[in-house]
Amino acid sequence: MNTTVDELVFVPLGGLGEIGMNAALYGIGPKSRRKWLMIDCGVTFAGPDLPGIDLIVPDISFIHKIRRDLVGLIITHAHEDHIGAVADLWPKLGCEVYATPFAAGLLETKRLAEPGAPQVPLKVVGQGGMVDIGPFSVEFIAVAHSIPEACALAIRTSAGTVLHTGDWKIDPTPVMGRPTDEARLREIGDEGVLALVSDSTNILRDGISPSETDVAATLAELIAAAPNRVMVTTFASNVGRIKAVAQAAAKCGRSVLIAGRALERAVAVARECGLLDHVAPFLPADLFRNMARDKVVIVATGSQGEPRAAMARIAEGIHPDLTLAPGDQVIFSSRPIPGNEKGINNVINGLIDQGVQVITDRQALVHVSGHPRRSEVAQMYDWVRPQIAIPAHGEALHLGEHARFARERGVPHVLNAHNGDMVLLAPGTPAVIDQVPHGRLLKDGNVLVPMQDEAIRARIKLANAGVVTVAFALDGKGQLAGDPDVLMAGLPAKTKDGEAMDALVDEAIFRTLDNQRRARRRDTDATALAVERAVRSAVGQAWGKKPTVHVLVVEV
Repeated sequence: MNTTVDELVFVPLGGLGEIGMNAALYGIGPKSRRKWLMIDCGVTFAGPDLPGIDLIVPDISFIHKIRRDLVGLIITHAHEDHIGAVADLWPKLGCEVYATPFAAGLLETKRLAEPGAPQVPLKVVGQGGMVDIGPFSVEFIAVAHSIPEACALAIRTSAGTVLHTGDWKIDPTPVMGRPTDEARLREIGDEGVLALVSDSTNILRDGISPSETDVAATLAELIAAAPNRVMVTTFASNVGRIKAVAQAAAKCGRSVLIAGRALERAVAVARECGLLDHVAPFLPADLFRNMARDKVVIVATGSQGEPRAAMARIAEGIHPDLTLAPGDQVIFSSRPIPGNEKGINNVINGLIDQGVQVITDRQALVHVSGHPRRSEVAQMYDWVRPQIAIPAHGEALHLGEHARFARERGVPHVLNAHNGDMVLLAPGTPAVIDQVPHGRLLKDGNVLVPMQDEAIRARIKLANAGVVTVAFALDGKGQLAGDPDVLMAGLPAKTKDGEAMDALVDEAIFRTLDNQRRARRRDTDATALAVERAVRSAVGQAWGKKPTVHVLVVEV
């Protein structure tokens, strides 16, 4: 291969093989001196299999090698799975970050709310804007989505143009912002598109996604017909949905209260960006008790069952300001993210137990996806007519189906890439030509640790089988100096035969010491190991699970 020829490569570090944690690189130039542009830097959310972990970010160790050649990071839109890892990972990037006003505003607001967060150098680019970043010329193309100012990116290079769609749908009548710019996409298609890297989230669904305007009409009908309080929960970032609720409330003479810090931040940034002009100010939750039941609509966080969000606390009856009563109505203007179903059901059950009427998208059109269904994806291919298609933003099922769909649309080259693949886009035949380091880092408190970290493995083990801590002292002759101190956490109090678990542990300790020669006991490490094994074995036989056992032996 000619090492002096400009090569254009695509390297996904997240988002291909999963929905979330989006992060990708484009490189242009000879192999030995490529310049790199990063697109998005998002998180995904941990499940119950990772106790103590809330967020997961992409492993960007590959970028350490090319950091001096990283010319910038572009954010396609402000959802957490595209923007949420910026604060944690930017110190390892060190480049300028390009974003629309709303995304930049949310980044800055989050920074101010997190002590110690880095001051990221932000460059604001509006929808329709163009910017030259090193050897890349990038155009921000307006697309409809469930958050303001989403953009597809036309990335022009010496080797050709790539259209990186980000998240999008075709919605000719969005409640807020600009619709997907069909005219501009057609023009770019006429110019010639080398590769289309596009959203696969809803590729399994036929037809076209309903419009946000349809949801707004349903919300207006429900709020107008409600005799008592109405509470709406949705994603805090869906400012268009919040605007629709506010407009519906205003028509009924109701005031709108908001509950949740994420909502407060999103609304504040939206107002600064002029996205909520002519919408009456929202009231804080602490004014709730002064509002008549038929004169208020509450917008609250927690549509995904998050245990610390407003909805969960209201369902448990422990929110400091907000309570509901029989005859009130709660609208879940959202759809469960896979894995969140149990938490959402817990919230819904808690509300129903209080006599509250719950409406979800199973009963009414109170939510639509921000991602394209098959007919919309087909339109994108018709407009753009790429030479190469790379499905993105999806699990293996979505990527595989999208690849098959692209072949049916007649795309000459379809590549089913995965995280860590280095894909050659030009020159020559497109192909995966290398693998780069990739993976996941867990945000443990304010520290990033690898998935294989010993602390994580230990925590998972503790969550499944508990821990026993034993401490005792031996004198110079190897005799016990006082009684052992035993602490147990996460173990049942009694065995299936009714024997006290702490008595069983004590018996194992004394039996081990009695059976050990006194001279042997002077070796504290050997004694600790013998007691550890005996306690783990005794508890394992009685309980059916082997706990983590820590033994401390001191000489006195």
